[in-house]
Amino acid sequence: MSGMHGAPGHGPRQQAGVERPRKRVSGADAAAQRAENALAPRIPHLLARITQLFAPHRNTLIVTIVLVLISAALSVVPPLLTQKAFDDGLFPPGDTPPNLSVLGVLVALMLGVFLVNALLGVWQTWLTASVGNKVMGALRVRLFTHLQAMELSFFTKTKTGVIQSRLQNDVGGVATVLTNTISSILGNTVTVIAAFVAMLLLNWQLTIVAVVLMPVLVFAQRRVGQVRARIAGKTQESLSDMTAITQETLSVSGILLSKSFTRQQNEIDRYAGENRNQVRLQVSQQMSGQWFFATVSVFLSAIPAIVYLVAGALVFNGTTEITAGTIVAFTTVQSRLIFPLLGLMRVTLDLQTSSALFARIFEYLDLKPAISDKPDAALVPSVGSGRGRVEFDHVRFAYPDAGGDARPTLDDVSLTIEPGQFAAFVGPSGAGKTTVSYLIPRFYEVVDGRVLFSGVDVRDLQQESLVSHIGIVSQETYLFHATIAENLRYAKPEATDAELVAAARAANIHDTIDSFPEKYDTMVGERGYRLSGGEKQRIAIARVLLKDPPVLILDEATSALDSISESVVQAALDTASHGRTTIAIAHRLSTIVDADVIFVVDAGRIVERGTHAELLAQGAFYASLYARQITSSPAP
Repeated sequence: MSGMHGAPGHGPRQQAGVERPRKRVSGADAAAQRAENALAPRIPHLLARITQLFAPHRNTLIVTIVLVLISAALSVVPPLLTQKAFDDGLFPPGDTPPNLSVLGVLVALMLGVFLVNALLGVWQTWLTASVGNKVMGALRVRLFTHLQAMELSFFTKTKTGVIQSRLQNDVGGVATVLTNTISSILGNTVTVIAAFVAMLLLNWQLTIVAVVLMPVLVFAQRRVGQVRARIAGKTQESLSDMTAITQETLSVSGILLSKSFTRQQNEIDRYAGENRNQVRLQVSQQMSGQWFFATVSVFLSAIPAIVYLVAGALVFNGTTEITAGTIVAFTTVQSRLIFPLLGLMRVTLDLQTSSALFARIFEYLDLKPAISDKPDAALVPSVGSGRGRVEFDHVRFAYPDAGGDARPTLDDVSLTIEPGQFAAFVGPSGAGKTTVSYLIPRFYEVVDGRVLFSGVDVRDLQQESLVSHIGIVSQETYLFHATIAENLRYAKPEATDAELVAAARAANIHDTIDSFPEKYDTMVGERGYRLSGGEKQRIAIARVLLKDPPVLILDEATSALDSISESVVQAALDTASHGRTTIAIAHRLSTIVDADVIFVVDAGRIVERGTHAELLAQGAFYASLYARQITSSPAP
């Protein structure tokens, strides 16, 4: 679009199918390096932020915590009952036969504990799954809502696929952590502590044997977590690249482009290459830590055999008396310690691994919109003689990423468009015409000067109120993959069928819609590709008419149409602009010869202004532009 070509990073997006240099040094590597170098201070911070996500579900969490504590406490009861079963039931003191009554009570207690624990487990799983998924859903909506508030420049310099990846892949990647973190940490911690206490009560010497190497395992786990965090960051970056490739090449525009240049195989190779990288990273992520857990499992599984040996040595040396029931109970407790301890290590590793994902999510959530309402921002005045007036007061503007030494896109622009006037902006590509249309609804912030709407600086108005008074019809019409009626009602959800028909008639599109078999229920297809360019433009005009704004901005709304479609659309635009302040960004000067005032823009400045006749009479820049277009136009 005009006015954007002069600013780096604000022109048309790079099209799918075009060779791009592959960049492998990315933000993921830097984030992963930070995750490795500063993981220790990050984990507590992340835990604090994750905990905040659960705040709305405090009551449910309290119930969950109580269930976890009860379940964890009950899990160490059976081993203690086992000791009693051996020492008092199966092998009572003396040479007496097994005490069946004692055994019956102990077995009944064991079965009761198992049953209660199973029921508590089902209840706990339902609570944690519900809370975890609600938190994940709320996080996704919170991220989406925050992105809706970001300024336009954020989206012009960020790939759509990357944004989609943050919403889908990153949030989905932390689902397990959000769902299981609290219950796993609490349950496994309590179980480990309870088992450790039970082991001490049974025999402190054997307990030392069982836990002597634990500090080594904790240190090894920390190192494994750092490696997994780095791999996770690279994996998510690769997923972002794959999502971006999919979004670019499998859209209607991307498919048309790749087919037009027979570049399908190139796109397949590009996707396959990134897919191979993703497969490699996924395998690395799955395998990282496997040797660690295998070592831990072997160590913990070997402890019972070592306990037998140490117990035998202690009894043989007369150091202590250990009954068979004590040994069986101790090894049972120790075996029950294995899974909670491994679970605790795994959830800790999951937190470390997810640090890169949470960092990416919170990075977006921590972004501050460059344009936001003041605390005392006002509504657009609904009455007054100046309603719909647009003024530029010594406006200077440069795009945020244009660079400090770049020429400003607009430089000291001052103009006034009175209510009800038809004003046109003309000039060469890159002169700054479209930028003018972006500053009026405050899609960008001026560097110097003021933009006034209805007599009020746009920075002092609520942006939602401001935009509600402006209708925009651009060259690139965007329609949703929905029915014509649904696309029209996007401007006014409560609109009646009669209002839809009235807007469509005013936009010269009703008869065309009425000729379709499904009429207003016709699906327009992806980006409206089932319709012609002129039909899409007229539906866009009808949508704006349904909004009924006092100010209308037409950004080269007919420049991409053929002469027949242009005349039909131009007639609809003439109807739409009647009684409104209309600002037309024009490429074809023949469409604006009847404008009340024409502003000629060149190199970011207003170099001429006046009516068509006045500007022709001056014989300057506008006259030369008009003469060139008349000369280059084909003869009728």
